[in-house]
Amino acid sequence: MSDQIEIIRPDDWHLHLRDGAMLKAVAPISAALFGRAIIMPNLVAPVRTLENLRAYRGRIEAALPEGSTFKPLMTLYLTETTDPTDVTEGAASGELTALKLYPAGATTNSDVDVKDMTRVHTVLEAMQEAGVPLLVHGEVNDPDVDIFDREVVFIERVLAPLHRYFPALRIVMEHITTEEGVAFVSESDENIAATITPQHLLINRSDIFRGGIRPHFYCLPIAKRENHRLALRKVATSGSPKFFLGTDSAPHPLGSKECACGCAGIFNAPVTLPYLAQVFEEEGALDKLEAFTSLNGSTFYRLPVNEDRIVLRRTPPNETIFQPIDAGAEGRVVVFRTEKPLNWSVAKA
Repeated sequence: MSDQIEIIRPDDWHLHLRDGAMLKAVAPISAALFGRAIIMPNLVAPVRTLENLRAYRGRIEAALPEGSTFKPLMTLYLTETTDPTDVTEGAASGELTALKLYPAGATTNSDVDVKDMTRVHTVLEAMQEAGVPLLVHGEVNDPDVDIFDREVVFIERVLAPLHRYFPALRIVMEHITTEEGVAFVSESDENIAATITPQHLLINRSDIFRGGIRPHFYCLPIAKRENHRLALRKVATSGSPKFFLGTDSAPHPLGSKECACGCAGIFNAPVTLPYLAQVFEEEGALDKLEAFTSLNGSTFYRLPVNEDRIVLRRTPPNETIFQPIDAGAEGRVVVFRTEKPLNWSVAKA
């Protein structure tokens, strides 16, 4: 049994850094661990144009520690008014990595959504031509669809038809949560991939209510039944190149989580790698950890792998306790923590 693992520095293919004081508080944490990250565009004023993108990238870079080599991979929020020229220009300059599709009201600040997919066909055609991936929050937000069924219905209503209509468009189904999501991605061609979060490998829907409501276990897509969690663990640790890490680390102030109508989002950036080492060890697949965290994503995005490495070491259970993060005027942010002892830590980053 190894007490130490050395892997190529990982990337995070789905990250929320927010803005303002929160950005300054959380960006250095991800930058210390990951080489690159796909930055989500759902700010209070969404990142909708190249001008917005450049300004936000500048704020991220200003929030990084001096000497940091972390690279934010920028995205645009897809709307019915997105200019295809921004796609073409952004792809040519290397400033634009992907576009993000949110269903209306499905997650934080997702209220400028695409209501009619036919209205973005010219943008999708430009993306397909330029090789720019589409990232999808894979849920419908139909009030008649049960919250635990929204991923499956999204695949049927939106994703499968979209892939048939734009077969060369590369699509990432982000933070998948179901057996059906695993099956769809596994059975699709090489232009379909998926990210998986650490929390969906660690908790199921019962955990959200175990001993009372657990607001810090609440995220969207919401955790599902145990059979879905086990399906995610199986495919994440399988070595399949179609699945890779996207933390969906999403900080919210304590007061926005522990309240009458709490925000969806789990802040996991500090503990993602230790928890993943634990999951992969439990599944007898530590040799597959590097592929999931450091190789598969860069292959799908057609980017070189990182050149440096990090080291994880086994530690006594619960030796490392992550205190809430101080985000200044924004308040404190609680770090994701399950009931299971955490027995890995990052020894060298």
